[in-house]
Amino acid sequence: MLQNILLVVMILISLSLTGLVLLQKSEGGALGMGGGPSGFMTARGAGNLLTKATWALALAGVLCAIGLTIVGNMSRGNRSVIDAEAVGALVTPTAPPAGTDAAPVQIDPAAPAPAVDAPTGSLSDLEAEISGAAPAAAQPAPAE
Repeated sequence: MLQNILLVVMILISLSLTGLVLLQKSEGGALGMGGGPSGFMTARGAGNLLTKATWALALAGVLCAIGLTIVGNMSRGNRSVIDAEAVGALVTPTAPPAGTDAAPVQIDPAAPAPAVDAPTGSLSDLEAEISGAAPAAAQPAPAE
């Protein structure tokens, strides 16, 4: 609920900021070049009401974005992506086909994973396999 409210406020701030920027007088020149003595950092240009309103809306937009980030992460809590419970909850046991008497297999998320044969080749063996050439002979490690 709060996230939806902040999202609507962020949209209103963005539209208002766009309107304020379009209402302001151009400072002349392309891409902020030039502008003369009534430029952005001079004493005369800094007191303009539209400039102050633009800065206020920009600050409100940044604060609203930070608030949206905080509210969006509140529901996530302190769970990690790689928690055992989270990974175990993702694994769903498959049901046996209809008409068979096989019992469903129970998966224990805390149990260690079964050993998987790791590839024993080197990078040059993989490159040779891809290119279709014979793998290079293994070289012993240099002695210290």
